[in-house]
Amino acid sequence: MSLFDWRPFSLQARQLLAAGIGLVAFLGLTGYALDQAFTETAEASLRDRLRSYAYAYFGGMEFTRGGRLIEPETPPDPRFNTPGSGLYAAASGPGLLWESTSTLGHQLPFDVSLAPAEEHFAGPVVIEDHGEGSGEAYHYGIGLIWEIGANEPEVAFTFHVFEDAAALEYQVSVFRRALWGYLGAAALLLIGVQVLVLRWSLQPLRSVGRELDRVRRGKDDCLSDRHPRELEPLTRSINTLLDTERQQRDRYRHTLADLAHSLKTPLAVLRARMDSVNDADALREEVTAQVARMSDIVSYQLSRAVAGGHSPFAAAQPIAPRAEEIVVSLEKVYADKGVLCEFEIEPDAAFHGELGDLQELLGNLLENAFKWARSRVLLTVTNVSPDQPSNASRAGLHISVEDDGPGIAADKVESVLQRGVRGDERVHGHGIGLAIVQDIVRAYDGQLRVGRSEELGGAHFDLSFPARG
Repeated sequence: MSLFDWRPFSLQARQLLAAGIGLVAFLGLTGYALDQAFTETAEASLRDRLRSYAYAYFGGMEFTRGGRLIEPETPPDPRFNTPGSGLYAAASGPGLLWESTSTLGHQLPFDVSLAPAEEHFAGPVVIEDHGEGSGEAYHYGIGLIWEIGANEPEVAFTFHVFEDAAALEYQVSVFRRALWGYLGAAALLLIGVQVLVLRWSLQPLRSVGRELDRVRRGKDDCLSDRHPRELEPLTRSINTLLDTERQQRDRYRHTLADLAHSLKTPLAVLRARMDSVNDADALREEVTAQVARMSDIVSYQLSRAVAGGHSPFAAAQPIAPRAEEIVVSLEKVYADKGVLCEFEIEPDAAFHGELGDLQELLGNLLENAFKWARSRVLLTVTNVSPDQPSNASRAGLHISVEDDGPGIAADKVESVLQRGVRGDERVHGHGIGLAIVQDIVRAYDGQLRVGRSEELGGAHFDLSFPARG
C-alpha cells in the first residue's frame, strides 16, 4: 500500500491500540516492581538465614587458651559437614583461620575484615572451585571479639557464612516464570474484555452509521432519537442538515414548478396572438411585452429560490395597474369565453411586498377565476384599518376574487389548496396555482379563505393581510 492509500485507524483500532499500549506499560511496570520486590525480599530472607547460621555457630563454638577455635559438635545445618553442599562457614582473623567441612575443594574470599559488631552482606561473590572452575555465592560476615579468660588476650575475628547463589536464582526464576505467565494471561484476558467493552461502547456509533445508510437509501427520512446523550448533538445536527437539504430540494422543485406555471399564461398569450393577429408590428409589440414579462417572472422565481422566502417590508406596489395588465393578458387567452372582469379597487390600495409576489397572487387567482367563470369575474381590493389603535403605520389589505362558475365544494377546499391537486381532473392544469397563493399568503402572515360568492354564485377567494408598523 502506498503512502497515498493510507487510511486513518478506526475508532475501535485507536482505542485498542491506546488500551494495549497502556496495558503493556502498566503490566510491565507492575511486573518489574513485583520482580524487584521479590528479589529484595528473597535476598533479605537469605541474609537473615545466614545471620541465624552465624549466631547458631556462636552458641556452640569455643576457643582454647591458645586461641584455637573449637567448632560445635553439631552444625546448625547438616550441609556444613557435606563437601560442596553450597553452604559454607569460616572464621578469619589475625593468626586464625577456620573453615567448615563443606569448604573442601573451594577457595572462599576472606578479604573482608570487619570491626566488632559490624555486619556485611554482599553477593553474589565468586567462589573458586578447584575442580570445576568457579561459582557464585552470597556472603554474610560479622565482626566479633571473643574473651578467652583471665590473663588471656581477646580474639578478634570475622565470621563468614556463604550460600550458593543458585538456590536464590532458582527461586527468583520460578517466581519470574509464574509472574510473567500470570501477567500475560491477565493481559490477554483484559484485552479480550477491552474488545467486548469497545464493541459495546461503539455500538451507538454503528447504529448511527446504519441509520445514515438507511437514510441514504431512502428507507428513512431522518435519524431516530434513541441514542446516548453524548451523541444527541450530533444526531440533531445531522437531522437539521437533512431537513434543511430536504427543504432546499423541495424549494427548488417547487420553484421550477412555479416557474413553469407562471410562464404558462405569457406563452398562452403569445400562442393566441400569433393565431389571431396579422399585423406584424402589433405582434412584435405583443411578443416584446410578453418576453419582458417572462424575463421578470424568471428573475423573480430565481431570486425567491436563492433567498428562500418573501420580504414583507418591500416598497408598496400599486394594485390597479398590475391587475389590469394581468386581466388584459387573460382576456386574450380566454377570448373565446368572453369573460367580463370587473374591478372594485380603492385608488390608494397597495401591496407592501415583492412585486413578483403580487403578480403571483393576482395572476393565479384571476386565471383560476377566468378558467371556471361562465361570464363574470369580480376583483375587489380595499384597505383595512386595525381593529384597535396600534403603532401600525401601514393599513392592512383585503383582496377578493369572485366568479360565476360552479364554485368549490366545502369538503374539497383543503385538497384543492394542495400542490398537484386540481378541482376537476378533466380540466387542463397542474394544480399548482392555488398552492402558490397559499404559500405567499402564509409568508406575509395573511389568511386565505375559500367559499362561495354571494353576489356571483361561484368560487370566492378572500385574502387578508394584517397591518404592519
